[in-house]
Amino acid sequence: PQGREEAKAFINAFLKRSMPKMKDEAIQDVLTRKAVVLEHYSKTKAKQKRKKPKGFTAKQRRELRLFEIEPEQQRYTLFLPLHELWKQYIRDLCHGLKPDAQPYMVQGKLLKADLHGAIVTVTKSRCPSYVGITGIILQEFKHVFKIITKEDKLKVIPKLHNVFSLEIDGFVSYIYGSKFQLRASERSAKKFKLKGTIDL
Repeated sequence: PQGREEAKAFINAFLKRSMPKMKDEAIQDVLTRKAVVLEHYSKTKAKQKRKKPKGFTAKQRRELRLFEIEPEQQRYTLFLPLHELWKQYIRDLCHGLKPDAQPYMVQGKLLKADLHGAIVTVTKSRCPSYVGITGIILQEFKHVFKIITKEDKLKVIPKLHNVFSLEIDGFVSYIYGSKFQLRASERSAKKFKLKGTIDL
């Protein structure tokens, strides 16, 4: 703590700096006769509105070719490690896919799971040329799957009027594309209702 003389010297020095135009006698007169009120005005910072980052429009995405896979990268073997990662992801999601696992539980998990990396086969279709196509899902959009086949061909398969099957550890599940027309991000939050037979 400061002593009395130190405090007095500090106040005199502070007042000289704050009021350089006043003489020492005038400062002493102010100290003797009046109370000095020291005020501090905090500068209020103007609130800056956070600008939400705007994503690319569909036209900009097409122009930038964000979702296009280069021809030299369209090789089946290149994406086999992705498939292995997907299998491990599904095993972790379904707690190991044990033989005594409930099919409804596994199907419920698969409905909301990310399918990038899954090997799917078109088992039924209104267009006969699609039936039998098998490949790894590289991209999933709202209405189509983009898959790479063993022949290193990139196929765009519509979900509408197609039934897909995927197999993992002996468990086969069927995807009715007509009821699956959602983006992957939307699908993870959707509540699916169990229904009976679904026609193409």
